[in-house]
Amino acid sequence: MGDRISGQHFLDTEGVEEWRVIWGGGWACAFFRTASYREALTLVAAVGDLATAADRRPDVDLRPDGVTVRLYSGEWDGLTTGDADLARQISEAARSFGAEAEPGSVQHVQVAIDAMVIPAVLPFWRAVLGYDEVGGEDLLDARRRGPSFWFQQMDAPRTERGRIHVDVYVPHDEAGNRLAAAVAAGGRIVRDNGPEWWTLVDSEGNEADLAIWMAP
Repeated sequence: MGDRISGQHFLDTEGVEEWRVIWGGGWACAFFRTASYREALTLVAAVGDLATAADRRPDVDLRPDGVTVRLYSGEWDGLTTGDADLARQISEAARSFGAEAEPGSVQHVQVAIDAMVIPAVLPFWRAVLGYDEVGGEDLLDARRRGPSFWFQQMDAPRTERGRIHVDVYVPHDEAGNRLAAAVAAGGRIVRDNGPEWWTLVDSEGNEADLAIWMAP
């Protein structure tokens, strides 16, 4: 499996430049655009062979225009040197098939819920979503199909803003483009905590946080 490493250590590893770390350093993802569905199937088969040899079980999402591979850890900062080795091998295989990596296509969406008493609220959402609890304040789809849910502790009731918003995590080198696109589409920045995160609102005041994840 390899030794545990930080997300930044993973990113600093030679040969994984096409990968991006998300979900608190628990996942490493890459998207490889393919010229045809058949080419994508060939790449999926290669990923399967490499992962089996490494005794790893990554998430592989096959689409008509390409393949997304997610090296999944169920823990924050849960990536390992084995994940970095496998990422490098998958990138090499993708290049041999002519598949082009698009780091800007990687993202993670999270729904954030502000709560006064998280232990009283979280079980409801866990039950209604059918998700797994992770770490006492996160809910995660066991198959990583839907967005994660994060429960943020409130110190006092709040009425001037909504208590549910969407977090969109993008690669650090994609944040500027996504921020500009959101503003051009009618959004407005109301809190600037760059380069880590920005809070935007639409024309009716609904909030979304655009954020990156980078290890210290």
